[in-house]
Amino acid sequence: MKTPGRRHFDVAALRTRAGEKVFARGEEYHRDGQAEVLAIERDRILAQVAGSEDYRTVLTGRGKSIGGECSCPAFSDRGFCKHMVAVALTVNEVGHEAQAEAPNALDRIRAHLKQKSVDALVAMVVDLAERDTALFRKLDIAATAAAPGDAKGLEKQLRRAIDSATRTRGFVDYGAAEDWSDNVDAALDAVAPLATGRHAALAMKLAVHAIDRIEGAIEEIDDSDGHCGALLARAGEIHLAACRAAKPDPAELARDLFARELHGHDDTFFNAVARYDEVLGETGLAEYRRLASEAWQALPPPTRKGEGGEAPFRLVHVLDFFAERDGDVEARIALRSRDLSSPWAYLKLAEFCLAQGRKDEALRRAEEGVWMFEDGPPDERLVLFVVDLLAKAGRKDDAAAHLWKAFEKKPGLQLYRRLRKLGGKAACDRALSQLDDARLAAAKPLQRDQSAAILIEILIEEKLFDAAWAAVRNHKGAARHFEGRLAEASEKTHPNEALAVYARQVEFHVGVGGKPSYETARRLIARMAGLRDAAGQAAYIAALKERHRLKRNFMKLLG
Repeated sequence: MKTPGRRHFDVAALRTRAGEKVFARGEEYHRDGQAEVLAIERDRILAQVAGSEDYRTVLTGRGKSIGGECSCPAFSDRGFCKHMVAVALTVNEVGHEAQAEAPNALDRIRAHLKQKSVDALVAMVVDLAERDTALFRKLDIAATAAAPGDAKGLEKQLRRAIDSATRTRGFVDYGAAEDWSDNVDAALDAVAPLATGRHAALAMKLAVHAIDRIEGAIEEIDDSDGHCGALLARAGEIHLAACRAAKPDPAELARDLFARELHGHDDTFFNAVARYDEVLGETGLAEYRRLASEAWQALPPPTRKGEGGEAPFRLVHVLDFFAERDGDVEARIALRSRDLSSPWAYLKLAEFCLAQGRKDEALRRAEEGVWMFEDGPPDERLVLFVVDLLAKAGRKDDAAAHLWKAFEKKPGLQLYRRLRKLGGKAACDRALSQLDDARLAAAKPLQRDQSAAILIEILIEEKLFDAAWAAVRNHKGAARHFEGRLAEASEKTHPNEALAVYARQVEFHVGVGGKPSYETARRLIARMAGLRDAAGQAAYIAALKERHRLKRNFMKLLG
């Protein structure tokens, strides 16, 4: 084995990137010589790794920056794989000084192909395309786009290519989604050049057709990586570029875009009125405004408190574009006032008024929202908005009244913090007393636990640790969520209670097993060492080792 010079990849970073288990499997592949480096370039390594089949592996970067991809299923499912580890270790073994002299299969192939005639190269590519369906489809699409045939023939062929690429033939799972996306992207590659030339009008139609096909396929694809969104965005950009070049009838374009912006299944044409404003011009924008106004007039009468008649968000967005363009703040407020069926709608309206410099109206609208929904649980965001405005206006008593009313109905830590800031120690005493009364009066265990939970949170906040530990002991249902926080906060004053909590957590994480849980348990044990003498800690660890002696990985961590 050669002695490596300066390594291409940092091994510690590689181990961290892959994880212990994957790194170990990659080391085995490297030792067994299963990684074959095909080309070493400045910041890119091409290799082939023998596994259950031969996999194409690419590594990028150098030193601690390590990226790349692999054609194996593990890379698709989990990311960085053992094949990538094997390639990195193999490259390191070649040695930094020897890399410039390392065999480069790509260079040999390039040199070989340059000696071939055009006919020979064509024959080779066609032979490969006959064996590779994806390559065949990409070449066929490219050839169709380059053909000098008539527009109708070109449209027919490209529509067929788009239909073929977007067809799902059943559910497309996660592993196959990228290949499906690549095929659709290849079809868009053929359409994109048409958008700025004499076939721009055709590109418009084809882009819309592609959008319709992609939107129709989304439900049949595991699109966890967002391929469809990227494809729709690209098709939308092609359509916009084609519109700029083709200069379609602005009124007709407005009608098509308006329908798609309001009723499209996805957000491909969301905000189209703004993105296409230059293409639409004054004529198209006037038609857009007319259509939006008619749709607005056709809505059911405005209602409040969820009784129906909500205005479609996209329609409000379109009309708001025109109102903002006109500088008509009153119209923009009226749009947001059309649907006040939730506290959130009131909050958005009040925030808008405040952003426009209308503080009094913002407060009036927000207080109206609180009053309209006072029979239900308070919306904390809306209440705090009102409280902030009142406090800034010097009306602290009114702000406190809103806070207490909300806190009595639905106590929460944020509400308490505002009360404490306004009312000091007296507010703390009142809140704790109120929570204790609510807990005692609660008819159901869940209600008692909810009151106890916020009580414990406030006691921790106030560093009233004796009372907090008493509450934890008395309310086991609520306590499990706060034991850890209370233990950390009160280590100095209540070390024994903290030790008991940490010991339970250690047992839990050791029981779960696995490196992350073992590491959490190790950190807890280290924390426990600061809460008792060395002899007590040693005895605890000895008992822990005896209890879990069969868990070898955990034993290694303990040392």
